[in-house]
Amino acid sequence: MKKLLTILILAVGFTVTTQAQKSDKTKHEELSTEQKTELAVKKMTLQLDLTEAQQKQIKPLIAKQVAEKQKMWAKRKAMKQSGKKATADERYAMKSKMLDKQIAHKTEMKRILNEQQYERYEKMTARKMKRHKKKGTHKKFKKGEHHKKHQEEK
Repeated sequence: MKKLLTILILAVGFTVTTQAQKSDKTKHEELSTEQKTELAVKKMTLQLDLTEAQQKQIKPLIAKQVAEKQKMWAKRKAMKQSGKKATADERYAMKSKMLDKQIAHKTEMKRILNEQQYERYEKMTARKMKRHKKKGTHKKFKKGEHHKKHQEEK
């Protein structure tokens, strides 16, 4: 009985410390737009072997993209906190605007990068999108809903 109690206490202790560590990770300080831009340009330089001139051309594009992303997340967070949901027309407008920005960004990147670099850039963004889509799939169902839906289909 003592062994069982000891094991139970240890298990609870590990669980509590693990939960505490997870919550600490989410409370990190947000990087500034400039810091995020600098890191993104450095990462792209390493992956695509960018020249100094290319880095100077890409930096404002990345800065604009980072600033827009932060603005979008702030807007999303505000909507979520207020409990307000976007209408179908608002969602359509947001998605359309986002796709237009992606097309413009892609065109600019194609203009700046040479053919080999652009091919690597395309592969890099495709992998990133694939990971991003995988990352969000588990959030669509609450605990047990996926199983229930799967059972209903049978």
